[in-house]
Amino acid sequence: MSDTATAHESWDKRWQSGEGREEWLNPDPHVLRWAQARRRAGGETALDLGCGIGRHSLALARLGFVTTAFDASLAGLEYTRKAAEEEGLALIFERGSMTDLPFPDASFDYILALNVIYHGDASVVRRAIAEIRRVLKPGGVYQGTMLSKRNARYGEGREVAPNTFIKDGAGGDKDHPHFYCNASELVDLFSDFEILSLEDIEQKGPGTWHWYLVVDPV
Repeated sequence: MSDTATAHESWDKRWQSGEGREEWLNPDPHVLRWAQARRRAGGETALDLGCGIGRHSLALARLGFVTTAFDASLAGLEYTRKAAEEEGLALIFERGSMTDLPFPDASFDYILALNVIYHGDASVVRRAIAEIRRVLKPGGVYQGTMLSKRNARYGEGREVAPNTFIKDGAGGDKDHPHFYCNASELVDLFSDFEILSLEDIEQKGPGTWHWYLVVDPV
């Protein structure tokens, strides 16, 4: 794993406390809308890449997907496992790096990576996207987010690589690299995909601009 893809270390600490988990318990409505559509279209297998504490893994399993919860954080996976057991949901659990996914080619009909793959520099992001493309089935759908250059935090901290910043001493995952892009740069990153939907959305209040994208492979 690249030394710029280390944000999981902070998430691992966060997932161990109730306070740290609190804002990450409810599924994103944008995810539910597209996941439901993919399921209605016949999608059967789903990968929640960077599942955290499982809010979307659980939602995907409820929709009937054969769902794999994947993360580098052991604490997140353990919390997800317990939550799934309490609901009687069957999930598949895998731990590893987003730049080296332990799955065969063309494994999934639907892949989700919400607030995940921009934790690194451009080389990390490109490797993660290449892995997503590899394990996505032909005709499958990838849904994810990227940090927009309209985000109020763009430019804060040390620029450790082009458009990649670390805010030292900020706590949480901000002590690790965050990569930002504009629309044309995002389209270039996903040049091996057709863009089905692309929106720049204030995710959690004023200034929190994130790109929400849905793509399929070409």
